[in-house]
Amino acid sequence: MTADITPDKAALRSWLPGFVALAAIWGSSFLFIKVGIEELHPLHLTLYRVATGAATLLVVLAVLRDRLPREPRVWAHMVVVAAFGVAIPFTLFGFGEQRVESMLAGIWNATTPLIVLPLAVLVFRTERLTARSATGLGLGFLGVLVVLGVWEGVGGAHFVGQLMCFGAAACYGVAIPYQKKFIAGSAYSGLSLSAAQLLVATAQLAVVGPLVAGAPPVPGDLSLPVVASVVALGALGTGLAFVINLRNIRVAGASIASTVTYLIPVFAVLIGALVLGERLNWHQPVGALVVLLGVAVAQGLIGRRRPRPTVGAGAPAVPAAEPVTR
Repeated sequence: MTADITPDKAALRSWLPGFVALAAIWGSSFLFIKVGIEELHPLHLTLYRVATGAATLLVVLAVLRDRLPREPRVWAHMVVVAAFGVAIPFTLFGFGEQRVESMLAGIWNATTPLIVLPLAVLVFRTERLTARSATGLGLGFLGVLVVLGVWEGVGGAHFVGQLMCFGAAACYGVAIPYQKKFIAGSAYSGLSLSAAQLLVATAQLAVVGPLVAGAPPVPGDLSLPVVASVVALGALGTGLAFVINLRNIRVAGASIASTVTYLIPVFAVLIGALVLGERLNWHQPVGALVVLLGVAVAQGLIGRRRPRPTVGAGAPAVPAAEPVTR
């Protein structure tokens, strides 16, 4: 009996610490965004964090002796993936958190899988709609309405901020199936593709940021908490977190690794409450639970189908369910 149980415990110990660490890192990203936008325009915050993340992954690539993609086709598709998987959603979360609590932004991030599925079915034709997934979408949509508190009326800065966070999740919903259809079959590693994605996003933000928000401030003019938040978002939330995610997929499998989606909003809420003293209305956590139930049903966690990939607020939009060696 002991011989049968011990390997399972050993297997759990091999991936559980990394799994929890990843949820904590991505869940804390919303806190760092909240701190960063106190002194930085959302576009400037995104530019700095993405550039830091790109530099981190380039270092990891060099250490592992991996290389960036060399096919022009891949780089052309990266223009779309970088925009919808990094530049736009990261910026929208920044704008959103100017109006809503960081913990609420973390809840909206969890709606990503509900947006991925209909777009994958109707637009990219990479998935099929089943009765189970349709039921999950219905539950998730109900949860979204509860989170919004539509019975209280719509409008105002808070409502607009929630829509911006939902729009960020919708961008992931475009980036993930797009990448799955046009890029995931390439011979390059997930690390290589993510580094390329962040480099392209950095170039996009370097052009758009100054045109919209003016020249970014010199890092030396920023306070230490803001600089630390930028470094944490880039090096930790995008660079290190991606490496941890790849290890989780390799050790625990894509199905288990993708369920980190369910822990991210938990950490976002806990960190927002403990560090920033934020509070939610009763219907927001209730709606979040309904959303997560819908995600679980749609992904097949309650049933036989494997979960679909998701991303966190600091993660490049690389499908987690794809093999590490792609």
